Amino acid sequence: MRALIVEDDHRIASDLQRALDSAGFRVEHVDNGEDAWFRGGTENYDLIVLDLGLPGLDGLTILKRWRAEGCESPVLILTARGAWTERVEGIDAGADDYLPKPFRMEELIARARALVRRSGGRAASVQQLGRLSVDINRMQITIDGVPISVTPLEFRLLAYLALHRDRVVPPPELLEHLYGDDDAKDANALEAVIARLRRKIGTGIIMTRRGFGYGLDSAG
Repeated sequence: MRALIVEDDHRIASDLQRALDSAGFRVEHVDNGEDAWFRGGTENYDLIVLDLGLPGLDGLTILKRWRAEGCESPVLILTARGAWTERVEGIDAGADDYLPKPFRMEELIARARALVRRSGGRAASVQQLGRLSVDINRMQITIDGVPISVTPLEFRLLAYLALHRDRVVPPPELLEHLYGDDDAKDANALEAVIARLRRKIGTGIIMTRRGFGYGLDSAG
């Protein structure tokens, strides 16, 4: 799961990055409106945490531009502005959720996970696909009820496939959501992660459609 934090307070951004990273997100950060508008409009994210008070373009202007340009990433507005009229303005501009500062990090993580599940059409926190169970909240993988030890990268891959179980996910899309802007994102790296997972969970769960991508076998 790939997340973008748009926050000019670097202390808050650092706290958010640590919390989201621990919750299984691949996190990127920008601290001004112009960079945020460009990044959100040209990259695909599972979640964007957007502060309204930014240098350059303000958050509401960015959000309106994203939506007008077709950006469908779930957006959680995070701001010190707590008036209900401003909350309504944010939702009307295209926000999916709104959390005023100060906030509890646990609540933000819970809201973030809920937004990701809903955007994938999966309201439940536990995704069950045959023998495979993916618990998004607890970051736990089980096969036939037995917990399987996986790395954060392996968990992100399985969680993304589980949330998009109704289609075959192309390799470039998987790489984008696993690695973000890292130099490590190439087809060989993805194949290596999938090979490791198949050794851990069995060979019949992650399917390969040659020339198309990867998916999960719901019959597992």
